Amino acid sequence: MAKKSTAPTSGNSASAAAAVFTSHDASAKTIPIWFVADAMALAALPPTHQAWLTAQAFKPTQRKPFFLPAPDGSLAGVVIGCAMPPSNGRPADPMARAELVVGMLPPLLPPGTYSFATEFKDPQLAAVSWGLGAYRFRRYKSGDSDPVPKLALATGAVAARAHAIVDGTALGRDLINTPASDMGPAEIEDAARALATVHGAKISSIVGDDLLTSNFPLIHAVGRASPRAPRLIDLRWQPSGKSTELPRVTLVGKGIAFDTGGLDLKPSSGMLIMKKDMGGAAAVLAAAHMIMATNVPVRLRVLIAAAENSVAGNSFRPLDVIKSRAGLTVEIGNTDAEGRLVLADALALADEEKPDLLLTFATLTGAARVALGPDLPPFFTDDEALAGQIAATGLAVADPVWRLPFWSAYEAGLESPVADLNNVADGPFAGAVIAALFLRKFVKNACSFAHFDIYGWRPAPKPLGPKGGEVNGARAVFELISSRFK
Repeated sequence: MAKKSTAPTSGNSASAAAAVFTSHDASAKTIPIWFVADAMALAALPPTHQAWLTAQAFKPTQRKPFFLPAPDGSLAGVVIGCAMPPSNGRPADPMARAELVVGMLPPLLPPGTYSFATEFKDPQLAAVSWGLGAYRFRRYKSGDSDPVPKLALATGAVAARAHAIVDGTALGRDLINTPASDMGPAEIEDAARALATVHGAKISSIVGDDLLTSNFPLIHAVGRASPRAPRLIDLRWQPSGKSTELPRVTLVGKGIAFDTGGLDLKPSSGMLIMKKDMGGAAAVLAAAHMIMATNVPVRLRVLIAAAENSVAGNSFRPLDVIKSRAGLTVEIGNTDAEGRLVLADALALADEEKPDLLLTFATLTGAARVALGPDLPPFFTDDEALAGQIAATGLAVADPVWRLPFWSAYEAGLESPVADLNNVADGPFAGAVIAALFLRKFVKNACSFAHFDIYGWRPAPKPLGPKGGEVNGARAVFELISSRFK
């Protein structure tokens, strides 16, 4: 049975879901919302409302709310079109679904308590869409926030999972949206510790020069130039009262609080949204909340390599050679390819435990965005069955990802004349694949491994959220783990 979802505070609210959902009470009055796809659905409305919509030139293809007046002038209901555009013989847009139209409504509706007057094929996705569409980041806004519309949900498994997903996603978005001045490596650890407290998880960290004595030299090298000490954060959890022989699931996140590029300095335009470079850490914490809040029967481990890639006299340099935790020596071809370095040490630690499933999340390469754009992150795996499950699950929950190959022939690009490997290839091609191949070098024992190269950002408002931080893949992975390890 799923327990009640309670999200840790991250600057926005203790529980995003509590702000946008309320328990359904049959005796309480709610404002109904009809999602109309065709004339048959329109015929279900009272004749007066049909006449009103006709007078307003309503069409089922229109994605805007039409407000139905009651005789006393109050709001009697809302209608929005959800007819899908014709595919003209091509495969339909997988994001063109009635459930996702729901996410457009919260910013457009007046305060009140609403309910769905239309049944959906996927009621959980419809509820989640409402919660994600209602998200706003207001940590730095003065004055009271405007009241938000609430959706009445019947208690049960759908509501419990929707709460967990919305709270987890909001937590991750809040972390990414917080500027680096208030979200350094220590604050990332604070967020992980708050999450551990909520769910009764164990957590530890290795900070600063202790990384060297504990054999995490790559994490230390990337973060040593910042006055804010780098660290490895290690969270462990399993459901209380469950067998200690549950499957091991390990999530590894890149937590670069801000990336200047190091001595291979980024141009100013390249730093504008580098506060999102800890998006991998945010994504694994978001997924971890969902897993723990719904008591998925796994032994969960979350590893976050947190650092700030800064410029100072002790910055690591191009052509430095650093020995990794795994024993491989790495020549630094570019200091701006730092994410794969911190992940390498964290992956080596994770792999020592031989997890059943090992997943990495990182805002790793611009090449991934050039290839697939901001809304479709690539993932990499050698496990054919896992690849199919990831792709299908991502589409099902409207958190799409697309498989790219671990193309082994490109490993030659990582060769170094002085070390075991370079952290970049000598050339502009296949950057996302090269980065993924670098990470794979540090995974030897995990039963299944997949790497997600996420953007961590939504460049324009969409039905499932406003412009800003996004934990791509977190919902997909939660559903994957829930179904894979029942």
